[in-house]
Amino acid sequence: MTFDEIANKLVDGCRTGKTAENLDLLYAADAVSIEAMDNGQGRQVQGLEAIKGKHEWWDSTFEMMGGDVSDPFPSGEDRFAVIFEIKVKHKESGEVTDMKEVALYTVADGKIVQEEFFYGA
Repeated sequence: MTFDEIANKLVDGCRTGKTAENLDLLYAADAVSIEAMDNGQGRQVQGLEAIKGKHEWWDSTFEMMGGDVSDPFPSGEDRFAVIFEIKVKHKESGEVTDMKEVALYTVADGKIVQEEFFYGA
């Protein structure tokens, strides 16, 4: 896949609820995921299986109630950013939260090799 195809496929998957399905297609086996803060699982995980585990935790903890995913913002030929503005409900507490974050993705050899998330407390 080309850089543009990867960026657009990631955004489309986020918009259509196919994020988990895209992991094997878009991510390198040794990809790194970095969070802005430690949410009890550490800030950084490495490897596709660990990233899948993060997605499973998210899906089991939160219910998506709506939101918006921007088009990709490319920076050169190896990085792109996406802005997420979402409303989620914490499944256990029922608390509803509006969230906004920026994700920065780095691409090498036709795969995402790093994702890094930026958001406020």
